[in-house]
Amino acid sequence: MAEKISIGDSKVLESRETPDGTMIRRRRVTPEGRRFTTYERIEMPALVVLKSSGNREQFDRDKLLTAVRRSVGKFFNSDMEVEDVVNKVVERVYALGRDEIKSKEIGQAILDVLAEVNEVAYVRFASVFLEFKTLEDFENIIRRQREMKTEVSAS
Repeated sequence: MAEKISIGDSKVLESRETPDGTMIRRRRVTPEGRRFTTYERIEMPALVVLKSSGNREQFDRDKLLTAVRRSVGKFFNSDMEVEDVVNKVVERVYALGRDEIKSKEIGQAILDVLAEVNEVAYVRFASVFLEFKTLEDFENIIRRQREMKTEVSAS
């Protein structure tokens, strides 16, 4: 069984801001010499998610992280890459400046970020989010992604 660690008596060995500037990672040590890492993140204002069932629930970044990790995490090389995806999604959701957001809009934000960072994860997520029924659905999303890539490289 893991020993309980208390932050209270620990000392900070190193502090670093994440590359995207959304968190501070701190390496700490207890008086007994046990090392551990903590993360400090900006607390965002309350945001309500309107589910397709009509229910409302508080936006939960950790729930979003778990969902992204579960659905497409295996297409990334590290947990930090998945964290980066979630940070970009959260940034886009809060940039809308609203108190309430539909769950479908969050799904679309995930899809948009994945299209930029990982094509395979994008197609995998799109297949579930957009409820693909046929191979043609896959062909269409792949064709659309290739067209977007061509437009970006042409400009």
